[in-house]
Amino acid sequence: MGWLSKLTGSKKTEIPSDLWNKCPKCNEILIKKDLAKNLHLCPKCDFHLRMPVWDRIAMLTDNNSFVELDNQMESSDPLNFLDTMPYTERIQKSICATDTFDAITCGEATLDGHRILLGVMNFEFMGGSMGSVVGEKVTRLMELAYEKKIPVVIVSSSGGARMQEGILSLMQMAKTSQTIARLAEVSVPYISILTDPTTGGVSASFAMLGDINMAEPGSLIGFAGPRVIEQTIRQKLPDGFQRSEFLLQHGILDLVIHRRQMKSILSKILKLLN
Repeated sequence: MGWLSKLTGSKKTEIPSDLWNKCPKCNEILIKKDLAKNLHLCPKCDFHLRMPVWDRIAMLTDNNSFVELDNQMESSDPLNFLDTMPYTERIQKSICATDTFDAITCGEATLDGHRILLGVMNFEFMGGSMGSVVGEKVTRLMELAYEKKIPVVIVSSSGGARMQEGILSLMQMAKTSQTIARLAEVSVPYISILTDPTTGGVSASFAMLGDINMAEPGSLIGFAGPRVIEQTIRQKLPDGFQRSEFLLQHGILDLVIHRRQMKSILSKILKLLN
């Protein structure tokens, strides 16, 4: 307490840390309940903060239309992996913290009346890492799209493959890519939405294999991180390297869409493709 507060007897009001967030771009203090109402966009600089899974699902789908699939699928521990804690304990900790069983939530829904199969990744669950469960759920979603001839939309947010599952996590790259290739045989569209961040094995597989690849503004997208690339090639990277606008300019993305416009743009694309 400062000297003025001691004289006046007033106390500084502390806001509990679980009720606020700070904008990474402009450092504005943001109240979480207000942030949720604003689609997790900074009201000062319009920065796109990471969006919780169920908020994202609500934003992209019609009211009460989402029906979750494979929601009880949970990772095992095939390697008996141990780092600072056992893998099984780390999984349970993530389940309790996020109220989801793994790093992707999949289901069937409608978007402005269009039937879609939707997958939304959760960066809060072990950095959105792709293990055997994520690969299996994406594969099942693609197989269901193949059978029912329903378009697929996947929203990616990931740090890459899950090291605790070793080669099994890397195998998911080939597994998911192969099922996506089958959709072309029956002309079923797959739309990939890349959000901040989408990196590693996810960006090197299903996230970049959409018939249409779109991203939110300012999203970090790439395989290796910028610092690793700079250290490898020993050159300074250009400004904005690996951000969505840079990738759009260089032909890697088809669209960069503001979060407020995402549902309406998807609706127009689905209408055209159908």
